[in-house]
Amino acid sequence: MTLIRHELRQAWKSLLVWTLAIGAFIVICLLMYPEMKGQMDSITSMFSSMGAFTAAFGLDTLDFGTLRGFYGIECGNILGIGGALFAALIGIAALANEEKNGTAEFLLTHPKSRAQIVSAKLAAMIIQILVMNAAVWLLSMGSVAMIGEPVPWKEFGLLHLAFFLLQAELGCVCFGISAFLWKGGAGIGLGLAIVLYFMSIIANLSDQAKVLKYITPFGYADGADILANGAIDRTKLLIGAVFATAGIALAYGKYCKKDIR
Repeated sequence: MTLIRHELRQAWKSLLVWTLAIGAFIVICLLMYPEMKGQMDSITSMFSSMGAFTAAFGLDTLDFGTLRGFYGIECGNILGIGGALFAALIGIAALANEEKNGTAEFLLTHPKSRAQIVSAKLAAMIIQILVMNAAVWLLSMGSVAMIGEPVPWKEFGLLHLAFFLLQAELGCVCFGISAFLWKGGAGIGLGLAIVLYFMSIIANLSDQAKVLKYITPFGYADGADILANGAIDRTKLLIGAVFATAGIALAYGKYCKKDIR
């Protein structure tokens, strides 16, 4: 617990900044919705005739003129992309930062095994992702209540759950990669998150690329699919769990045998 608390104390400023940034963008979008509501018919008509762009962002499945459609597309993209970048950054830095900052030698002199260190850092990462998502959820639902719209609790709950699982999976994969790094790898984490996001867009654009939805976590966190079907795709979710488990196993296997620089 001491190491977990230390990790959280070290990361609280970053957690606060990312939470406020993502939450603020979502709140602003929701507060703008009542003013845009009267113009939604023309906006929806315009988006529906944009061909590939329409399919890429799920505009062919959701009605952008309703709160469900607006939230799933606008707010979903903000939380999906922002949360993925946040999870990738904290995951990729979790095990690499000790060597990068020269504190590994001090840490490893404590009466803790390397497996315990990995466990503590993994727990701290998951707690940060959980706190960020809980705060954004509260801000989002509070904003929906402020604008006087009824809240579709089940659909929005599933959407936020999917984004939490997406971030947890991506964080775990980056956590596994971080065990192989010693200079930090923010670029690797951010690059991986962006590549996975665009893989999901490509899968929406082409039937031949649909298989990509089973590789990227954005495949089961697609707001259009979740809100249209009222459920998270279990097959894609199970594959995501396999990737996350592999990342965690990789972290333990490598870090416990690693020659610390």
